[in-house]
Amino acid sequence: MKIFKSVLVSTFALFWVNMAHAVNLPGPLVETDWLAKNKDSVVILDIRKDVKSFTKKPVFKKNKKTGKSKLKKVGGHIPGSTLVNYKKLRTKIKVNGQTVQKMRVGKEAFEKLLQASGVNKDSKIVIVSKGENNGHLTMATRFYWQMKYYGHDNMAILNGGMAQWIIDKRKVSTKASKARKGNWVSTAERKEILATSKDVAAAVKSKTQLVDTRAISLYLGTWRKKSYVYANGHIPGAKPYPNELLSTKMPAKFLKVSDSKSLFEQMGISTDKKSVTYCNSGHLATGSWFVLSELMGNKNVKMYDGSMHQWTLEKNDVVKLKME
Repeated sequence: MKIFKSVLVSTFALFWVNMAHAVNLPGPLVETDWLAKNKDSVVILDIRKDVKSFTKKPVFKKNKKTGKSKLKKVGGHIPGSTLVNYKKLRTKIKVNGQTVQKMRVGKEAFEKLLQASGVNKDSKIVIVSKGENNGHLTMATRFYWQMKYYGHDNMAILNGGMAQWIIDKRKVSTKASKARKGNWVSTAERKEILATSKDVAAAVKSKTQLVDTRAISLYLGTWRKKSYVYANGHIPGAKPYPNELLSTKMPAKFLKVSDSKSLFEQMGISTDKKSVTYCNSGHLATGSWFVLSELMGNKNVKMYDGSMHQWTLEKNDVVKLKME
């Protein structure tokens, strides 16, 4: 009888373990309520540059008139999550004898990064940014894009990131964490979501839709450029879609798909056409790529990894003081 009970308990426990692993991600975005209920069934990867904030407490500011506290600065992380340093996603590579900065790391380096973060080949992943602003949100989309490029599909981004998690008064940890080594390996290099300079030159010639996700002043060339961009203006034929249109402010959450679709159309951009998104260095451009490709379902969208940095380094043509 004791043996029978032991077997029954073990079988029941195994059933619930399998049920936990059977949880499916609801889509490319998850909200905090879903993650709170399912966080033990997924691998949570916290992507940020400010790695020290991972173990600091959130900072709040009290309104003198109302007495209510408002989140001023994100600190801490979701219990059980693993910190991933955003800087480790990008590197310098040689292209036709020239050194191009801020490009995706190679397959082996990316495998080592994910393995060190505790990711296995069958892991369901939720990517969490700090969520204070649009730049944080697009760190998450850059990570998502890079994982997809190297073959991983079972993943989502936490809408609003840590900022939303804190605002929703969910548990926050400030303890350092270290993951067990995972066994993740790349299964692909998906050229269908990557645009090269050659692809962009062909797009200019064929008048394929190009989406410039930088500020209007950078698009028009009226404001100072980044130090690693060598000419003011935009790629010929490109239409502007400033990245600030993708999300709300803190917490940085994606707009409703219907609202984004309307805004793209107002800017003269079709959401179902073959497209290439770009920015200064391939960071912000992943935000529009994510919305068009993953949220709207347009699977004919590429992201130009080298973006304006590589385009101007190679002395390709740019257009100034002109809306297209």
